[in-house]
Amino acid sequence: MRTITGAELKTVLHFRMLIERMRQTFRAGVEVPLRHHHTVQTYGQNDGTLLLMPAWQVNQSIGVKIVTVFPDNGAKDLPAVQGVYLLMDGKTGIPQALLDGNALTKRRTAAASALAASYLARPDSERLLVVGTGALAPELIEAHTTMLPIKHVLVWGRDLAKAKKVASRFHRPKFRIEATSDLEGAVRGAHLISCATLAKEPLIKGEWLQPGAHLDLVGGFTPDMREADDDCIRRARVFVDTREGACKEAGDIVQPMKAGILTEDDIAGDLYDLARGQRAGRRFYDQITLFKSVGTALEDLCAAQLAVEMVLHNDTIR
Repeated sequence: MRTITGAELKTVLHFRMLIERMRQTFRAGVEVPLRHHHTVQTYGQNDGTLLLMPAWQVNQSIGVKIVTVFPDNGAKDLPAVQGVYLLMDGKTGIPQALLDGNALTKRRTAAASALAASYLARPDSERLLVVGTGALAPELIEAHTTMLPIKHVLVWGRDLAKAKKVASRFHRPKFRIEATSDLEGAVRGAHLISCATLAKEPLIKGEWLQPGAHLDLVGGFTPDMREADDDCIRRARVFVDTREGACKEAGDIVQPMKAGILTEDDIAGDLYDLARGQRAGRRFYDQITLFKSVGTALEDLCAAQLAVEMVLHNDTIR
């Protein structure tokens, strides 16, 4: 069984290839059962959590992401979230590879946002704003600039020094990149705004969005997290990665639904609809669009399959 590290994943999972594979996978469909959620007692202050996220394609591949969340790890200078991905042969069940779960998740999350933007952002989008300075920020920049003709990237964070650090990671890029402390001004000037934060209160105001803007919301993954205000929802044509996940887990969808601002029927479509051509994405040039993702095991399986194919190919030609 092959072990694939995070460094290898970044090398083999080129975004253009991954995004196109993800488009094909959403079009074809994958079996995705509900994830398993288990509380694990510890001798620490907080219990741990074990998450199991399976998915499979008949006669092709079976995969499961195994994630642990141990809040007390911070006191030991360890990340609270750890994960691995196990990929197995769909015909025999034989394990094929064990992949770095954190690196896989970051890569596939950014790819899903860029896939959505290929349908929802203006094709001539040149100005990208990334809100947030965590591990996902560089991935989102790389993914979006791969798919769109971005010429100028701004990075905003609560800590300007961290935003500057994200910008400094890109050497001689095909676009200009810099940090900013002016969130409102950056939003007003952006064609595409991609948010990956842990915000509990909205950061993006709908009144700031220019006609034709696309808003990509990645960070909020619980019902009490929120990155965009109600005006964003009111002004935008709303899409999600999966209806089941977003309508239960995403505060940017759940809270407006509870307030009566958004209904499930108001959600124009998900990535299945877009990939299969069942729903149109952007309908006119000045339309504001919004995409909310919470992640799905389909994306993990898709990325793991491609990574293993590429790694085995590279091993063969060496």
